[in-house]
Amino acid sequence: MLNNWLIGIGLNTGLGAIALLLPKKVLTTSGIIHAWALGILVWGCLGWQGYLVILFYLAVGSGVTRIGKDIKEAKGIAEKRDGARGPENLWGSAFTAAICAIGYGLLPNPLWQLGYVASLSTKLADTTASEVGKAYGKTTYLITTLQAVPNGTEGAISLEGTIAGIVGSVLQALVGYGLGLINSPWDLGICIVAAFIATNIESAIGALWQSKYEWLTNEVVNGIMGAIGASVAVLLAIAHT
Repeated sequence: MLNNWLIGIGLNTGLGAIALLLPKKVLTTSGIIHAWALGILVWGCLGWQGYLVILFYLAVGSGVTRIGKDIKEAKGIAEKRDGARGPENLWGSAFTAAICAIGYGLLPNPLWQLGYVASLSTKLADTTASEVGKAYGKTTYLITTLQAVPNGTEGAISLEGTIAGIVGSVLQALVGYGLGLINSPWDLGICIVAAFIATNIESAIGALWQSKYEWLTNEVVNGIMGAIGASVAVLLAIAHT
């Protein structure tokens, strides 16, 4: 167990140093520092398998923000800082995953691993749906009323974005399944269903309340969504047993 933590410290320190030296960053400087801590935590609690799962999310999620970048910039709805993520983005996306990793480290149980994969499947589904929808969604609808609204509206959904989101959740869940963090096709399906439910609830929260409360930032909503995705997955798994 101690070896896991030592490897995590060494690996993440090396990767963090490289990331700081890169001219084009996917994380801000403070984001890299927080990612260093998160990476050590995940490797220490879940080993290399858990690390590769979250690395897949970070890599694909960052790449997806660049899809249709020129189109989104023209519409004024591109990600800030050229898509570079800060600590608030990192923890909004990965807070639930970190809690599940800690839970598994303290009290090993497959349900913690399921929650971990489901939370990241949910977040990748949301990122993929949002970025593809903003760039290529032909018509976007407010989830609460199904009225047509401009791209980038909080709580808006599109067919193109929804399909992309499902693909994102499938890919993330498949990585978790392939690495053995989830152990059956049933759990794989649970992660995908949980991600679909959680992302739609997140859209409803955005449509109904986000503009009304200053504290309900995108990062807070993302954290709520991840917790919903993990909770739904765990409840479905318990109900199935």
